[in-house]
Formats: sequence, structure tokens, C-alpha cells
Amino acid sequence: MIERRMHDDERPVRRLRRAQGLLERMVRALPPGKRARVGLFIAAKTMASACVAYGAGRWVHPHEAFWAAISAIAVTQPHYGDTRGAGRDRVLGTGLGAVAGVLGLWIGGTGDFLAFAAALFLVTLASWAAGVGAAARVGGITTAIVMLVPSTGPLWDVAAFRLGEVVIGTVSALMVGWLVARLEGWVEGRHRHADDRPGSA
Repeated sequence: MIERRMHDDERPVRRLRRAQGLLERMVRALPPGKRARVGLFIAAKTMASACVAYGAGRWVHPHEAFWAAISAIAVTQPHYGDTRGAGRDRVLGTGLGAVAGVLGLWIGGTGDFLAFAAALFLVTLASWAAGVGAAARVGGITTAIVMLVPSTGPLWDVAAFRLGEVVIGTVSALMVGWLVARLEGWVEGRHRHADDRPGSA
């Protein structure tokens, strides 16, 4: 029963991986010129997302702004819907990992092996129990950063800043992705309108 439930929960993840693999194979099958155009488009989108995130991150917390840029790069996908899903998983995973990391610090302190193991177990379990198994990996990484990177100040400090930078990076990627999707729709609409004109055929 439990095994069947785990398989049911993993089906969407497997479908997503298959779809991503199919998309990668389709892109590889394109002629080099078209591949370069796709790469140029994704590179521009990723660059814009990371630069917006880094600029906003520097305004909020100058010494840790690179986390915002990393988050924007990590969640930027070719399609806006995929970026939205990756962003949701990253924010949820970071939030759960931040909470688990603070609990681990409260129980055992920075670098405590047993507290780290317990926090990592907790964040993975919480992610899967909440139905966001894809966020478990990011949650574990956040837990490790919060618990294993030495810091001064209150326990929640690193966790709060990490979550804030991830949110900034994700929102930046979503804004850029949304604008690009609207621009693509506008360009396609103009092409369709031009093709429908009398004498365009």
C-alpha cells in the first residue's frame, strides 16, 4: 500500500523528467543555426533574470546577493509554466529547509552531526508528506547551509536571509519569464495577423 502510494506520488515527477528529456532531444535534433537561436533566447532570459535578481539582492542584503542570482538561474526554464513550477519548488524547499535548519541549530548548534542528520531527515519527510517531493532536495541543501556554514548573530538570521534571497531570485525569474511570454504572444499575434491579411499568401 505504502509502496503503491509512493509510486503514485512519483508519477508527475517521472512525467516531467520524460517531457524534459523529450524537449532536450528535440532541441538536439534541430539544425545548428536553430539550436543557436534557442540557446541565444534562453541565455538572454537567464541573464536578464539573474541580473534583476542580483540587483534587487544587493539592495536588500549586499553581501549575500549572489544567492538571489543563483536562485534566478536555477528556476529559469525555457517556458514560463516550467519556471513557475521550478520557482514554487525552490521557495517551498527553501522555506522548509530554513525551518528545519533553525530547529537543528536550536537543538544542537552549528555543525552538530546528530542535529544535522535529524534536521535533514525532518525536511525530507516534511516535503514528501506535504506533497512537494521535488522540493526535498532544495530543502536539504538549505538545511545544510543554515546548519553547517558558521555564522554570527541570531539563529534565524542565516535562514531568513537565505529564504529572502531565494524569494527575490524566484520573483525576478518569474517577472522576466512573464514579460518574455507576453512578448512572444504579441509577436506571434502580429505574425498571425499579417498572415491573415488578403494577398499575404
